[in-house]
Order: sequence, then structure tokens, then C-alpha cells
Amino acid sequence: MKKITLGTSKLEAGEISLGCMRMDALSKKEANYVIENALDLGVNLFDHADIYGSGRSEEVFSDAIDMNAEIREKMIIQSKCGIRKGFFDFSKEHILSSVDDSLKRLQTDYLDILLLHRPDALVEPGEVAEAFSTLKASGKVRYFGVSNQNPMQIELVKKYVREDLIVNQLQLSVMHTPIIDAGLNVNMQHDKAIDRDNSILEYSRIHDMTIQAWSPFQYGMIEGVFVGNSDFPEVNAKLQELAEKKGVTDSAIAIAWILRHPANIQPVVGTMNAKRLADIAKASHITLTRQEWYDLYRAAGNTLP
Repeated sequence: MKKITLGTSKLEAGEISLGCMRMDALSKKEANYVIENALDLGVNLFDHADIYGSGRSEEVFSDAIDMNAEIREKMIIQSKCGIRKGFFDFSKEHILSSVDDSLKRLQTDYLDILLLHRPDALVEPGEVAEAFSTLKASGKVRYFGVSNQNPMQIELVKKYVREDLIVNQLQLSVMHTPIIDAGLNVNMQHDKAIDRDNSILEYSRIHDMTIQAWSPFQYGMIEGVFVGNSDFPEVNAKLQELAEKKGVTDSAIAIAWILRHPANIQPVVGTMNAKRLADIAKASHITLTRQEWYDLYRAAGNTLP
């Protein structure tokens, strides 16, 4: 699998990563097979969050591989914090305690990356800075980032923190493209011209932040999978056409569409099916033409100015 450098860090990751939200449903043997298969494919970034399975996903992950120094060195482990039951929390106390709990569950001394999961309206960026500095100095976290944040939210945090923010996780798929739409519909009087994210795509490229695309097979606000969904015949016909042409699956084409963007976006794939991940990983070895990329974009129901 091709590799990318994450943000301004020295971390080299496979251009496709594995989201571990559903790992809590697996047995130790099943989880081990998924993880080892991912590593064999070149998928070395594993995305966690303290809320996934109420922490159980992190426990299953570490138990499945009998976490040890040798296998730890092969991985980039990323986790997220800030979502609590009924509210968001970027307080220093919660960030520090969340990391300690994740490290305990993951049976490791450090996270490669910690992300702030969802924007906290009550954020005190000075507290975030203190938490990050403490975690960095202690060696518990090597790099930091955010998730689902717009440029001004990021700038507010950056005003206080010393560490670079190397990642921003954003929802993106062929059927969920708000970070792309406004940039194509400049000076137009229709819905697609509305800039809902303050040019976060362009901001990320300017500031060398890696965008990680979560839910790359979902439409709407995680309303369901669009691949193979009869409710979306046009986009599926185009996916299937390109899949047959390239000799891969339709899911691989959906990922290749994200990889084709020059921003070096890293899809976070959440499948716990080893064969499906192997099929999806083939996206790393194909490249859609400019016309094919736009054909898929239009097949998803988008019109160009």
C-alpha cells in the first residue's frame, strides 16, 4: 500500500486506515485476524476513541494482539476524546483522564496521535494547551489533532497550544461532499454554494493538516451505506462500471475516489471483515482519471456550474 506522511509529523502511514469502532463485537481470535490482516495489507494506522464500545473496543484490540513492544512498533495508534454522555468536554481534567484510561485499555505507554473528537462549545483553549503540554512532556502522546472542526475552531486552539495539529477527521464520501461542494459553486445562488465549513478543505491543504475521511461509504449524516443501495441507482451504476473497468470492487472505487483528491486524504475504513478490507485496500493501486472522478461526483446527484 502507498504511504503518506501525516501532517507535519514524521509518521508514515498507509493511505488507508482502519477504524476500530466495531471491534468490541469481535472475539479475541476474530479481532486478531482483522488486525494482522490489516498490517499485512499495509494498513498500519488504527483509529480508536474512548467512547467506542464504551471503551471495550480498545480493550479487545490490545487483548487480541497480546500487546507487546514488538507489535506496538508496527502500528500507529490513534484515539479520540471529548464526547461524554449528553455533552462534550475539552477540559484539562477530562483530556488527561481520558488518555490515561485509553492507555490502560490499550496496554501501551503512549498514543501516537490524540484527537479532540467533537467541538466543545465551552472549550477553554488554555486548558487544552496545558493538557497537551503535559501529555507531550510525559511521553503519553506524541502528536495531536482534531476531529470535525472548522478553521476558526482550529485557529483558536492553535493560538494556545505549542504542538502542531496534524490531523482533522471529517465526514467525506462520494455521497457526502459538503467540504467539496462550496468550492465548486463559487458565486452561485443555490444550496451547493453554501459554505458550511469555512473552506476547511483548502485550509487543511494550506496548513499541511491531513484530513481523515470518516464514514467513506455512508450518505447523509450516517444515514446508511450507499454502496449497493438500490435507492441510489446512478452512483452505483457508475461505481460498478468503474469497478469492472479497473478490476476491483465497487467499494474500492468509492475509496479510490477519495484518494484521487490531491489533498492526500486518508480514508478511515470501519469494516471488521478481513476479505472486504483486502478488497478495499486495492484502491491504493488504482488511480481514477480526472473525468472519472467528476463522473462519480455527478452520478452522486451533483451538478456542475
